[in-house]
Amino acid sequence: MRLMLIVGVVLLGACTKTAGLKPIGKPVNVIAPLGLPAVPAPEENPLTEETVALGKKLYFDPRLSADGTVSCASCHDPEKGFGDSRKTAVGVRQQTGNRNAPTVLNAAYSPRQFWDGRAASLEEQAAGPIANPIEMNLPHAECVRRVQGDAEYRTLFAKAFGEGAITMLHIQRAIAAYERTVVTGNSPFDQYFYGGNKAALSAPAARGMAIFLDRERGNCAACHTAGTKEAVFSDGKFHNVGAGLSPEGELVDLGRFAETKVESDKGAFKTPSLRNVAQTGPYMHDGSLKTLRAVVDFYAGGGSSNPYLDKEVRPLALTGRDREDLVAFLESLTGELARVQ
Repeated sequence: MRLMLIVGVVLLGACTKTAGLKPIGKPVNVIAPLGLPAVPAPEENPLTEETVALGKKLYFDPRLSADGTVSCASCHDPEKGFGDSRKTAVGVRQQTGNRNAPTVLNAAYSPRQFWDGRAASLEEQAAGPIANPIEMNLPHAECVRRVQGDAEYRTLFAKAFGEGAITMLHIQRAIAAYERTVVTGNSPFDQYFYGGNKAALSAPAARGMAIFLDRERGNCAACHTAGTKEAVFSDGKFHNVGAGLSPEGELVDLGRFAETKVESDKGAFKTPSLRNVAQTGPYMHDGSLKTLRAVVDFYAGGGSSNPYLDKEVRPLALTGRDREDLVAFLESLTGELARVQ
């Protein structure tokens, strides 16, 4: 982390001498689908047609990895719900990490990025995997050199940020701009709950929704929040739900604690959004649960006991039909991607 900050400072200094950091192109808006709030973007990195197109090209480019085999899309594949369907992520030279690749879908709404929240923005997040030795393993200086050496990229960066605008921070801002367009909503749930279309949900899904929202029955919305006008399905906070324990009952991954050193954060991980969750398995921070039914059963059992288990996680009196109904509801959260205009 210290090295990344030093590199960022150096690049920032270089950047201000050559071109502006702020996009200069044509502004665009992400039209939030039914059920979602307006898509946020920082003042210093407003969405433009040019940065979104550039960011998309970078996102799919394997040259941003050391051996040219891994791109952002390798672990966050649009065909796999912007995840990768593996238990844990696989990087260069087939190295495996210890965490499941979280979906990029609706990451624009998250106040912090990564399972442990170590990045405060999508811009900061974009830099991490590129340099990570077991992910893309490409030093930031080499990443910039490769991009600068490509004539098409030089043209695209000039259009997006101005002449000479290729630094790591420009790369990060472009990737983040594209990721902010990866927003999904207008699901059957949204059409039913916010659109008033009572035919949008099946009977099992409607029963599952009632369980999901009921604090006494499912209590799911305690963390996967849903309001009267919109639902991000995440409180953006960190919770120990009892996942990822060793056979001896010990925490294998300390999660948020590694960043905060706060005792109560041991084993706590960010609440993921549930939108398009049927497409993004396997589940939990370690990919330990293969199916949505397994997730429902896990929570119905009260998670796995440990000293830091969140107080909201408790055994639930759910019948077999209740559990199937919850799965049907979760499947109803699959929506459509936002329009950009």
